[in-house]
Amino acid sequence: MNITRLDTTADDFWPQLEKLLAWESVSDDAVNDTVKEIIQAIRERGDRALVEYTNRFDRMQVASMAELQIATDRLQAALDGLPAQQREALELAAERVRRYHQRQRQESWSYREADGTLLGQQVTALDRVGLYVPGGKAAYPSSVLMNAIPAKVAGVEELIMVVPTPGGEVNELVLAAAAVCEVDRVFAVGGAQAVAALAYGTETVPPVDKIVGPGNIFVATAKRHVYGTVGIDMIAGPSEILVVCDGQTDPDWIAMDLFSQAEHDEDAQSILVSPDADFIARVAESIERLLPEMNRAEIIRKSLGDRGALIQVRDLDEAVEVANFIAPEHLELSVADPEALVPSIRHAGAIFMGRYTAEALGDYCAGPNHVLPTSRTARFSSPLGVYDFQKRSSLIYCSADGAAELGKVASTLARGEGLEAHARSAEYRIK
Repeated sequence: MNITRLDTTADDFWPQLEKLLAWESVSDDAVNDTVKEIIQAIRERGDRALVEYTNRFDRMQVASMAELQIATDRLQAALDGLPAQQREALELAAERVRRYHQRQRQESWSYREADGTLLGQQVTALDRVGLYVPGGKAAYPSSVLMNAIPAKVAGVEELIMVVPTPGGEVNELVLAAAAVCEVDRVFAVGGAQAVAALAYGTETVPPVDKIVGPGNIFVATAKRHVYGTVGIDMIAGPSEILVVCDGQTDPDWIAMDLFSQAEHDEDAQSILVSPDADFIARVAESIERLLPEMNRAEIIRKSLGDRGALIQVRDLDEAVEVANFIAPEHLELSVADPEALVPSIRHAGAIFMGRYTAEALGDYCAGPNHVLPTSRTARFSSPLGVYDFQKRSSLIYCSADGAAELGKVASTLARGEGLEAHARSAEYRIK
């Protein structure tokens, strides 16, 4: 198959790489107009509009929101009905994710100065969070784990999950995951209408403080529009993987690692970087041989053909330079001593170290969150975590002596800015 080959020794390497990485998550006018219309309808007509859009877009025939609320005992029944091996895997993954995220929880802190002034930070959890989960055949129970567990660890009081059930199709594993994560309420709604309901509330769906979770272009566009009324996690682009390999890993392993992201969708991006030209050729051969075996072969073929690349570099130091420029969502360091390279990696959503650490482990059960920055946003963003469900308030308490000393400083600066009321407010407290 045709997959882009790049070489850092070429004069136009960097412009070519930048062109390969370009991806625009811009909604067209039709999508924007549709989403704005839906949001307005939900704000004006609440439950009625939510039921109408659910019937229209998800091929449902319900009369009221009562039919779209999934009871807690239904979630437990889904968990109880799983095959033993599947339930065990789900619960083990949940426990590993929970254990990892418990280490992220931040606590309030403060300190007192000599004059009695107290300064610090109070950390509190968000009151209520909305979790969007894709539904139907393209359902991802792992998304439930990765979004719900850090929220619960943070101390979020109420977690509202929305999941579309197109044509009435319910994914039992998703409901089971909701039970494992102790999600508080679940509604069988999706699309922009679900995002709007979470943001503004309806008679049945309570308004939340933040919306997290992946979705299609309509969901992503709706999240853009409601941001400010509520917080959002991120606007995620297509899945990405960058594999840095020294040429000593089995080429079939590397080919399958590239496939693991390419199979998500045609816009996904899989890139191999290696200083070994012969190894790159062997990976290309593995791709050709293994691709026909894949049940999503056509998606993989289009993804690799349109946005994939095999990049030859001079050495591993240059491989790190390329990796930092790409700032990938997932970075595999398939090399002899990955820990030696890690301090040089400045930009990556998640770093998978060593030949045996497949990115797929991070998607499901390693422990760290799989909600990661894409489209080079790892230059300034981090994985979803407990800290995304906590907020911080500054604490300031001045003793009389502290107010007198700080008041002199504040007064001087305030008068320098021409703000008399600021200055006098501080001056009143000066003994």
